[in-house]
Amino acid sequence: MTPDGQPPEYRLLAELEAVFDRLVEQTDELVAAWKASGTSAWSFEHETTDAAWLRHCLLDVWYQDGQDGRATRSHVGLVAADEKMMEAAHRVNATKQAFASLIAEIRTEVPLLIPEIKAVLPFRHPALHDHLQGTGLARLHLKQCWRAIPLAEAPVARVRLAWYSSGRSIKRLTVREAEQKLLALDSEAPHIRIQLRRLAGIPDGEPLAQVQTQAPLMRANLFYREPLEDGRSRRAMNIALPLFVPSTDGRLPDHNEPAPTPPAKRTRARRSDERLEDSVFLPSLRVYRYR
Repeated sequence: MTPDGQPPEYRLLAELEAVFDRLVEQTDELVAAWKASGTSAWSFEHETTDAAWLRHCLLDVWYQDGQDGRATRSHVGLVAADEKMMEAAHRVNATKQAFASLIAEIRTEVPLLIPEIKAVLPFRHPALHDHLQGTGLARLHLKQCWRAIPLAEAPVARVRLAWYSSGRSIKRLTVREAEQKLLALDSEAPHIRIQLRRLAGIPDGEPLAQVQTQAPLMRANLFYREPLEDGRSRRAMNIALPLFVPSTDGRLPDHNEPAPTPPAKRTRARRSDERLEDSVFLPSLRVYRYR
């Protein structure tokens, strides 16, 4: 209970509603600041870059029907930003971080509140929700709420964009953990029994690797006009939202136009020191042995 005798979910929900309201308001302020500034912008997917485009990019916080909850939609672009806009973007990102922290606390304290949050928060802002009636966009996509706006920390001379389609996440597993995951699937299925026997044939202390291939994403290589204080002159970053770059003249840095779709095959050479075996060891879990 809270000091006033209310359950903790009331406090957490009230705090989250306040943060969500602030996020929408600050995003609208950022879009208004860009519209008033008259600075340039470029979109990877759209010919027109106006306030409606930027607002859609920054407030695309919805699930689409059939969307994988782990997947997020991207809106690649560039925005030339004056000092006022950069400050506004930093405020939005701080609020996004506060939103993410509250969601993490709710997942720990009252996880059953999460479905209600996804369904109820959108109705606090009819302007966000009314035009989506009948389109299948009725629930919040929490990850799309808190993902940060990419910001360049200093003026940029040029930006080179390229698809990155070789990404993957690797999680180390023990033999015991792999066994538990297999048993949780269906221990009576023939293909699971084969994998359990295969697992029983290796030492208990051998580490294993569970590999998850990541969806293709856009990576931006930034080349700064002047070296940063730490001596760096360039930076690589993944961008799922328009990249805001500081600009004193309202113009964008030189940039390329990447291919409209990611390459069908891996474009990067395999690292010579890659430590995983080529063939999967436990197919049902995407688990590999180390060389």
